[in-house]
Amino acid sequence: MLSHLLLLIFSVTGSSVNFNRINLPKEHLPYYLYNFPEILTQCQSDPECAYSDSAKDVCWGYEYNCTWDKQYSIPHCPGDHRGWVKTKYDQQNTFYTQADFGYVKQQIREMKVLCEPLFRYDSSLECSEHMRFCRGRNIMMNFTSLLNRDEPLRYKMDVLGDGDVGGHCSLHKDKLLAEADHISPLQSWGPELRHFKQLDAPIQDSACDVTIEKPTFIMKIDATVNMYHHFCDFLNLYASIHVNLTHWEAFSTDIHVLIWESYTYYSSFELAWQAFTDHPLWDLKTFRGKTVCFKNVVFPLLPRMIFGLYYNTPVIYGCENSGLFHAFSRHMLHRLGIEFHPRQNKKIRITLLSRDTKYRNILNEDALLEALQENEEYEVRRVVYNKHVDFKTQIGITHNTDVFIGMHGAGLTHLLFLPDWAVVFEL
Repeated sequence: MLSHLLLLIFSVTGSSVNFNRINLPKEHLPYYLYNFPEILTQCQSDPECAYSDSAKDVCWGYEYNCTWDKQYSIPHCPGDHRGWVKTKYDQQNTFYTQADFGYVKQQIREMKVLCEPLFRYDSSLECSEHMRFCRGRNIMMNFTSLLNRDEPLRYKMDVLGDGDVGGHCSLHKDKLLAEADHISPLQSWGPELRHFKQLDAPIQDSACDVTIEKPTFIMKIDATVNMYHHFCDFLNLYASIHVNLTHWEAFSTDIHVLIWESYTYYSSFELAWQAFTDHPLWDLKTFRGKTVCFKNVVFPLLPRMIFGLYYNTPVIYGCENSGLFHAFSRHMLHRLGIEFHPRQNKKIRITLLSRDTKYRNILNEDALLEALQENEEYEVRRVVYNKHVDFKTQIGITHNTDVFIGMHGAGLTHLLFLPDWAVVFEL
C-alpha cells in the first residue's frame, strides 16, 4: 500500500475541488465519479456542483472491481470468429482485450516498479511490460549533449546516453534491462529509459537548470501530416490518461506536453491538442543544453507498439464498436466544443469526401453527386478537407453526417467523429 501511495503520479494539492476543472462529457461523469467517490461526496454537499446527480453504479472496465455488466461497453460480435476462439464470450473478451478498455486494463495489471522510492520525496519509475507505458516522479533528464548535435532530431534512439536520465531511488537494473527489449523509436520507451541511473542524492532544485512542477507528458509522435497516423498519437494519449487514472485531476489540461524531437511542431490537426493541454507544446529545442527535473512525468503508450493501438492492432474477426474508441471520440468532441445539430427535416445527410490530390480520386464523382442529389430524401454535401478548411470545421461537418462516403485513405479517419447511427461507404 505504501509503495502504491508513493507512486501516485499526481499529488493531492488540497481538499477543495474545483469541479469546473473536471470538464468531461456528461455521459462520462458517472464512470469518472465511480473511480473518485470522494469527489462525488464533496459534490453532493456543494450546492454549486452540477454533477451531484451523476452517480451511477457503472465503471470504465479496467477497474479491479468492475464487472462485465457495469462496464462502459460490451463488445458486439455478430460475426464468425473464424476459429480464433472456442466460444462467443471468448470472442467478445478477446476483442475487449485487443481494442477496448481491456487493453487499458492489461497495461495497468502489467505495471512494475523499476526504481523504488524509500522515502516520500524520493524518485520513482514504473512501467508496463516492454516499457510501453511508464511514469515517474522526481526524474532528472540531462539534455546538455544536445548542444553538440547539429542534425535535426526525429525518431532518434540516442537522444539520451548512459546516465542522462535518472532518479534517487533503488534501481532494479536487471528488471529494467529485461523490459527494455522492444528497441525501436515508436515501439517503446526502452531506447530512452535503458539509460536510467540511480542517483546518489535526492534531486534538489539547485541541481536542475529547470524544474517542471506541472505533470508532463513526453510524446514520441507519428507522422503529423497524416490524420490516420497522427491520431494514433492522440488515441494512445487518451488511453494513457486512463492507465494513469490515479488522481481526480488526471484528465486536467493544466499539463505540459514535450514532443521528443527538435523539429518545430506543425500540423493541420494541431487543434486536437486543445483536448489535452492548455499550454504551448515543447520540443527538444526547449531544453537544449539544460538539465531538467520533472516532478511528475508520463511516458504514454506509443503509436507503433507491437500489438498496440491502433497502427498494429490484430483484431479478432466478427466484432465491432470499441468502447475505448467511442469514449475517445466523445472526449474529443466535448473538449473541442463540437456541436451536434439535430435535423430540421427527415432528409438523410450525406457527405462525400472529395480529394484535391493527384491520386485516388473518384473518376465519376460528378455523376455520383448528380445521382445522389436527384433523390429528394437526401441532403448531399461535397467537401474537401484540406488546409483551407480548419480542422474544427471539418469535425463539425463529419459529426453532423448520417452517411459518409470517401475513397480509401487517411481521410476516412474522420469516421471517429460520426454519430453512433452513421454509416461509412469506403470506395
